[in-house]
Amino acid sequence: MSNPAVPPRSLAEALRARDDDSLAALLRARPDLITPVPTDLTQLATRAGTRASVVRALERLDLFALRTAEALAVAADPAPYAELERLLTGDAGDPAVSAALPRSLGTLREQALVWGDDDRLRLVRTARELLAPSPQHPSPTGLGPTVQEATAGMSPGRVQEIVTAAGLGSTHDAVSAVASLTALFTNRKRMSALLADLPEESRAVLSRLVWGPPYGQVTSEPAAHLRRLLDLGLLVPTAPGTVVLPREVALHLRGGRAHREVEPLPPAVEPAATHRPQVVDATAAGQAYTALATVEELLKDWDEGGPAVLRAGGLSVRDLKRTAVALDVSEPVAAFWVELAYAAGLLASDGEADERYAATPGHDEWLEQPPARRWARLAEAWLTATRTSGLVGGRDTKDRTLSALGPGLDRGAAPEVRHRVLTLLAGLPEGASPSAESVLARLRWERPQRREEDLRSRLAEWTLKEAELLGVTGRGALSGHGRALLGATAPRTRDAVSRGPGDERHGQTPPGTAAPRTPDTVSQGPGDKLPVHHRPAPAAEPLSPAEQATASAAAARLLAPLLPEPLDHVLLQADLTAVAPGPLRRPLAEVLDVLADVESKGGATVYRFTPGSVRRALDAGQSASDLHAFLAAHSRTPVPQPLTYLIDDVARRHGHLRVGAASSYVRCDDDALLNEILADKRAAGLRLRRLAPTVLAAQADPASLLEGLRAMGFAPAAESAEGDVLITRAHAHRTPPRSAPEPVPDGPPVPDATLLAAAIRAVRAGDLASTTPRKQGDRPPLSTGELPRTGAAETLATMQAAVLTGEALWIGYVNAEGAASQRVIAPVRVEGGFVTAYDHTADEVRTYPLHRITGVAELAGD
Repeated sequence: MSNPAVPPRSLAEALRARDDDSLAALLRARPDLITPVPTDLTQLATRAGTRASVVRALERLDLFALRTAEALAVAADPAPYAELERLLTGDAGDPAVSAALPRSLGTLREQALVWGDDDRLRLVRTARELLAPSPQHPSPTGLGPTVQEATAGMSPGRVQEIVTAAGLGSTHDAVSAVASLTALFTNRKRMSALLADLPEESRAVLSRLVWGPPYGQVTSEPAAHLRRLLDLGLLVPTAPGTVVLPREVALHLRGGRAHREVEPLPPAVEPAATHRPQVVDATAAGQAYTALATVEELLKDWDEGGPAVLRAGGLSVRDLKRTAVALDVSEPVAAFWVELAYAAGLLASDGEADERYAATPGHDEWLEQPPARRWARLAEAWLTATRTSGLVGGRDTKDRTLSALGPGLDRGAAPEVRHRVLTLLAGLPEGASPSAESVLARLRWERPQRREEDLRSRLAEWTLKEAELLGVTGRGALSGHGRALLGATAPRTRDAVSRGPGDERHGQTPPGTAAPRTPDTVSQGPGDKLPVHHRPAPAAEPLSPAEQATASAAAARLLAPLLPEPLDHVLLQADLTAVAPGPLRRPLAEVLDVLADVESKGGATVYRFTPGSVRRALDAGQSASDLHAFLAAHSRTPVPQPLTYLIDDVARRHGHLRVGAASSYVRCDDDALLNEILADKRAAGLRLRRLAPTVLAAQADPASLLEGLRAMGFAPAAESAEGDVLITRAHAHRTPPRSAPEPVPDGPPVPDATLLAAAIRAVRAGDLASTTPRKQGDRPPLSTGELPRTGAAETLATMQAAVLTGEALWIGYVNAEGAASQRVIAPVRVEGGFVTAYDHTADEVRTYPLHRITGVAELAGD
C-alpha cells in the first residue's frame, strides 16, 4: 500500500492506494478490465487507460458525470477542485451543481477515469484526448483551443502585434507574450473593459460563436468589425479563411461556464395517469391470460410442422403474414409472439433436410405447468432475452431485411433497457403510469454518450408496449406481479381490498416472495432525498439467474389468484354454436377444437359446429354415440336437436365410401352412389373409371381423392390395405431437444463476488511481486519487469537456505507454454528437482520444477 500522505504520481499509484472494496467497485463498473485478470496494478492501470476501455466507460456515464469529465478535459492539467466547480457552476454559482459534484466526481474516481487529490485532479490521458476540443473532434462543451494552442503556429511578430493592440506591453519572446495575453483574457474586470470598447457588430460576432461551434469563416479582406477582433486576438486564424474563438474568451462570455446546461439531477419520471392498484393488477392479469392463449394458439397452429426455414435463417414475410392472420394481430405483434416463444425455448427449427419450425419437447412440459408458472417462464424469457422483435422488417448493415427468428436480431443492451424501464415504473406510486416522453428523457440522461442512442430509445418504447402485451403492466402501470418479477414487492396502499384469506395485498410479503432490493435514491441537495414513493424498489441492475428464478416464482404466486379458473362446461345453442364463457380445461378444449371451428374470441369463445368439423371428429376415431355423450356431459344447456341431427347425419354418411391405394380407388356397396360420382362433372380431374360394380379406380393419390370427394359433398373414409377404416389424428411434430437461445451480452458480464475476490487477491500478489524491493548484492539493479538471472547452483543454494530461514524469495519462472512471470514465494521443501512453496502471487501452495526457474533474488528487509 502507498503512503496516503504522498500524492500519487500515476494512475497505478492511485490504484495501489485503494482498498479491496474500492478495487472491487472498479472491476464491477468496468468488467472488461478483469478479462483476463491483470498480473498487477500497473497492468490494470494500463488497461484502464486503453482507448476501447475508456470509450466503454464513458458510454456508461450519466449526463452530469459526463459533463464533469468534459469540464476536466478543458481545465488545466492537473486542475484543483475549485476550478472544476467554477467551470460547472459559472461565476454566479449553482448550489444544485455544487451539491451534486462530489457524487459525479466520486463516480469518475471509482471508474479510474479521474485520479489524484482534490488539489490535483487528473483526467486519464485517453479520456482527455477523447473529450478535449480539437478541429477534428469538437468538444461537447462547444469550446475551442486555448490561446496558447491557437497561436502555436503564429509568427512571434504577429503575437507581439496582438499584445500591443490589446494595450499590453511588448515582451522579449512569444511565450511570455502569449502568457500575458492569457492573463488578460482570464481577468474578468480587464476583459469586460476590453469588450465594452468593441462596436456592437463585433460583439454580435462573438455571441454567435460563444456556445459553439467556435470556428467561423472570414474573407481575405475582413470587415472592420472582424478586423478589430483579429487585431485584439479575440479571434485567431487557424487556417486560410478560418478563425477560432479562444477558450479563455468564450469562458468569459459564458460567465465561466463550460456548458450551457449541466442538469445535475435526473429528470423525474412523472405519472401521466393514476389507477387503483387493483384495477392495474386485474388488467395485467387479463393481458397475461391473453398472452398465454396467444402463444398456445401459435404453437398449436405449428403443431404438425410450422413454416419452412429460409435459406439464410428465419421466417419468410409471407409466413409471418399468415401467422399474423391466424393470431388476428398485426405483423409486428405476431413477430413479438414468435420471438417470445423462441426465447422461452418453446419452438425451434427441427434440423431436418426440409427444415421447418416446430414446437420443442419443452413445449409439452410447459403445457403441463399451471398457468401462472407458464406466464412466469414467458416473462422471464422476455426480460432477459437479447433478441429484439422490434427490429423485424428493418435492414441490417448489409441492407438485408431482418426476419423473425432470423439472425441479426440480438442487441446486447435490450435486457438492461427493459429492466431499467420497469425499474423506473416501479419507482412511481402504485397504479401510476408514466408518459413515454418522460421515460425516454430519463434514459437519455442516464446514458447520453451511447453510440446507439436511437436504439436505446426504440428499445424503451418497445419495452413499454411489450410489457403491456405480456401483462407485466396494466394500463401502463407496473402490476404487483410485474414488480415481483423485478425482484421486489411494494406494500399496498391503505385502500387495498382483500381478495380472500391469505391474500398478499395488505402490505405483507407473501411466503417465498423475493425480499425487496435496496432502493435507489437521488440526492436533491445536502440531506435531501426523493419522496419514498419515488424510490425504485428493485435493484438498479438485472438480477442473477438464481435471483431471477426466485423472483419469477414470486411473480407466479402473485398472479395465480388473479387468473380465471378453467371451466369444464360450455353452453350449446340452437344455431349450432357453443359458447365457452371462459378458459376451458385442457381435455375439453382439445376435443372441442377438433369437433368445432372457432368463430370468435374474446372474453367468451364461440365455437361453430359444421359438417366438416363433425367429420373431422369422426376421422379422429370418435363415434356418433361418443360425441353425443361428450356434449351431454359438458353442456350446461340441453343438447339442441339441430346439433343432434347434424352429428347423426354426418355419421350415417361417414365411411359409406371407402378410399384406398391403387393409384387409389373408391369402393361402395351402393352402385347407384358410384354412378352419381361418375356422372358428376366435378370428378373429371380425378380421372375415375369403374373396375367393378362396387369399385372405382382413380389416377389421383388417396389424399387428393379424399379431398376431391369431400369437396363434392360426399363423406368418404380412408381405409388400410386390410380394408379397415383409417383413423386420422393430427400427429404432433416435435423438434429434437432444444434449449432456449443464449442471450448475447453487451460486453463482458459483471463478475460475481467470488471472481472479484480471487482477481483482487491475484492482482495484489502480483503487485507485491513486481514492487517489493530486492537485495541486489554486487549485481546491478534490475530494470522494471526484468526477471532475475542466477545459475542453477546458486538458485538451489538460495532455495535451500530460504527453507531453513523461512524467508520469501523473488523468482522468475517460465511455464510449459513459454510464458514468463515473476513471483514471490516462501519455499517449504526442495527435493527431486522441485521446490514446494507458498506462492504469494497465487495465494496457494504450489510445486515448481527448478529447471524452469530463471533466477532467484532475496527480498530486502520489510
